Amino acid sequence: MDSFILFLFFLFFRERLAYIFTKNKDVVNAVGDLSPLLAVSILLNSVQPVLSGVAVGAGWQSTVALVNLGCYYSIGLPVGIVLGNVFHWQVKGIWVGMLFGVAIQTIVLLIICYKTDWDEQVLKARNRVNRWSKVEPDHNKSDN
Repeated sequence: MDSFILFLFFLFFRERLAYIFTKNKDVVNAVGDLSPLLAVSILLNSVQPVLSGVAVGAGWQSTVALVNLGCYYSIGLPVGIVLGNVFHWQVKGIWVGMLFGVAIQTIVLLIICYKTDWDEQVLKARNRVNRWSKVEPDHNKSDN
């Protein structure tokens, strides 16, 4: 919820936010131009780490690593380089490219989490805990 509030804050206060720190019109315009990217970054970076953590917690470290590498280096960075250098968007292009990579990563991790049979994951986790714990599971609990 905090991230969504910050998203709205940076999205709507753009140039006005810059005036807190400077009166220089060029800086104010640059802040206003980049504020929507900051807002989207805040929003995506509040969701993506949670999905990544869920996937890692489910034991899919290698899958998450491949998704991270693929999205950042195979998608985000090339898109950023093209937008920044070929289309002359400069910093904004690199930032948009990286946001695009994070967005793709978020979508992929969301699909992975959505398609997961979480009941099966619970059973696998329970079996791992039982295999490595020294305490025998007590299936015959008495009702006191």
